[in-house]
Amino acid sequence: HLYKLAAAPLQRNCQERVHLLSKRMASKLLLMFFVLGMMTRQSFCGSIAIYWGQNVKEGTLADTCSTGRFAYVNIAFLAVFGNSQPPQLDLDDHCVTAATGCTALADDIRSCQSKGVKVMLSIGGGDGSYYLMSTADAKNVSQYLWANYLGGNSTSRPFGDAVLDGIDFDIEGGSLDHWDELAGFLKSYASKQKVYLTAAPQCPFPDVYMSKALSTGLFDYVWMQFYNNYCEYNGDASALKRIWDQWNGNVTATNFFLGLPAAPSGATGGFIPKDTLISQVLPLIKKSPKYGGVMLWSKYYDDLTGYSSSIKSSV
Repeated sequence: HLYKLAAAPLQRNCQERVHLLSKRMASKLLLMFFVLGMMTRQSFCGSIAIYWGQNVKEGTLADTCSTGRFAYVNIAFLAVFGNSQPPQLDLDDHCVTAATGCTALADDIRSCQSKGVKVMLSIGGGDGSYYLMSTADAKNVSQYLWANYLGGNSTSRPFGDAVLDGIDFDIEGGSLDHWDELAGFLKSYASKQKVYLTAAPQCPFPDVYMSKALSTGLFDYVWMQFYNNYCEYNGDASALKRIWDQWNGNVTATNFFLGLPAAPSGATGGFIPKDTLISQVLPLIKKSPKYGGVMLWSKYYDDLTGYSSSIKSSV
């Protein structure tokens, strides 16, 4: 009896220690699973960016964001600017820019942003007339973009009081210089608003027009256009990966995206069938620590094929 009385506290202490050790082991296991989950998400979870604005048959901007498929939408394009030219939007027949502007898009933009979608104004494009002739010209353009599309004030804001999240540089012509200065001027508004900068260079590295700008390290997202060029996918995923690695290894940005046409008719070349993309290309580029996802040209072509729907779970 005396033995039992003496052993009881020891037994309780033992049980308490076992219980404490079990709790610690459980906590460590939970932490390990959390870390593994975060690593998996960082390694494999990407987003889709889409261009919208070049075909009235692609539906509204609000409907585009309501699909839940896109994290970024680039409104394309501010096609004329710089060199003292009056800036001009080209949004097909989505709005009559010359007469009444596109203020009706303000509600659509806010609707997108309420769903967590970042909305950019894409400047440039393949058919525009745009030039930066000097540092002063770059500053003037930055001031125009700030006052009319970002957090500034203007009496003639094309999208009304909607404030865009940033500016996308799709520079495929015009002048070679001063794009780096434009990027710097836009980022200088950081104390007033977070201004996202994105870029859509051609896949050959370095890009002819955007090389200086991208070397500043000011860009958040870079979606390289792997289409309409010799470096597009041609059946050899490892060759595409080498070009991808050149961009990742030589440009400082938050994330990199694989830019593709969403349909064979969306470009002269570079379309990758969904099964090939999922089984051969994505497994390679997802290994990059700064993999961000896929950029598609454009919403109109995506509607033709349903491409984004078919790849979203794998991106």
